[in-house]
Amino acid sequence: MTKADIVNEISKNTGIEKVTVQKTVEAFMDSIKTSLEGGSNVYLRGFGSFVVKKRAKKTARNISKNTTIIIPEHFIPSFKPAKTFINKVKDKVKNN
Repeated sequence: MTKADIVNEISKNTGIEKVTVQKTVEAFMDSIKTSLEGGSNVYLRGFGSFVVKKRAKKTARNISKNTTIIIPEHFIPSFKPAKTFINKVKDKVKNN
C-alpha cells in the first residue's frame, strides 16, 4: 500500500477531500520525522512506537577492495509494532 492508497482509503471512508487528507497525512509524517530527528520517540497506543535506536561502532569489510572500514556509532529510526497489532496480523494471516 502506498501513501496515495492510504489517502484514497481515508478519503473514501471519511468523505473528506483527497487534498485535505493528503495534507493531513504528510503533516502527520512530518511530525513523526521531526520528533525522531530531535531524539524523541513517538508512541501510538494500539499501533506501535517510532523510536530512535543507537547502533554501536563496528568493523565492516569492503569485499571488492579487500579492505576493512570502521562504521562509527550512529542512530537510526525504527518502528516497533504494539502487541495487540502483532496479534491481529498473526491471526489474519494464519486464517487466510
